[in-house]
Amino acid sequence: MKEYVIATASTCDLDQAWLQEHNVPMISYTFEIDGAVHEDNCTDASKRVIYTAMRSGTVPNTSQITTYGYYEFFRNLSEDGKTVIFLDMDKAISSSYGNSLNALEQLKEEMPAADVRIIDTRCITIGLGLLVRKAVALKEAGASADEVVRWVEDNKMHIAHRFMIDDLQWLRHGGRLSNASAIVGTLLAIKPLIYIPDDGTLVAYSKIHGRKKAMHQLLEDVLKNAQSEGNEFVLTHSDCPEDCEKLMESLKERLPEGTPVSMYELGPVIGCHVGPGFLGIVCFTDERKA
Repeated sequence: MKEYVIATASTCDLDQAWLQEHNVPMISYTFEIDGAVHEDNCTDASKRVIYTAMRSGTVPNTSQITTYGYYEFFRNLSEDGKTVIFLDMDKAISSSYGNSLNALEQLKEEMPAADVRIIDTRCITIGLGLLVRKAVALKEAGASADEVVRWVEDNKMHIAHRFMIDDLQWLRHGGRLSNASAIVGTLLAIKPLIYIPDDGTLVAYSKIHGRKKAMHQLLEDVLKNAQSEGNEFVLTHSDCPEDCEKLMESLKERLPEGTPVSMYELGPVIGCHVGPGFLGIVCFTDERKA
């Protein structure tokens, strides 16, 4: 069986230590604070930099990965002849996906034998992370590259994403909400609940007044949409670990004993657009729906 590697981007929001332990190469997105460029390297340090800045009122910016950045990444991974399976956040969220395809075209001109398989995951943050973890588990169990790609394509639409936005001002900064709507929503303590349909976009399906009510509704919606057997749940937060731990304990009380549940902090790239106080849960579902 031909050797292969599963690679990803920092938007998977998995810990750097886990990625290194499981030999998963990662390409980093970058973010900018007051003119200084920082690397999202899936470490706690990079998260503290951005959330400290945002808590102080600084508005950061993120940058897509360039075609050249992807080209160098794929070329380095392909030099020893291994197949590369690459999983990044979906194309509906970031134009970086198009840059990765352009990079592969350039690489094939130089290295026609290069075998890089770029998958439009239709997932982001810990949804992508869950997909990566499952793909790596298959690889470590002896699955071939073709088998891993087939599993990912068959299951990527069965990862449900449920998110709660705490402060609408960050959506305004990112150009996703008008100033008036953000001000009114903040004054009314509106917390949008968001899911990802099959096309990979972000859709607000409910607006709840108050954080506690929104957290409760988030949990109920996840449980309603969750696959009934053999599931796994991953929670995420942006600089609000106490609330995420409370949400995780409430979730565990509703699940069969032994159901895998884990928690990660949201990385800088998505965190830049949603701000501190964000909460999310992903799991497997029979059908993505609001």
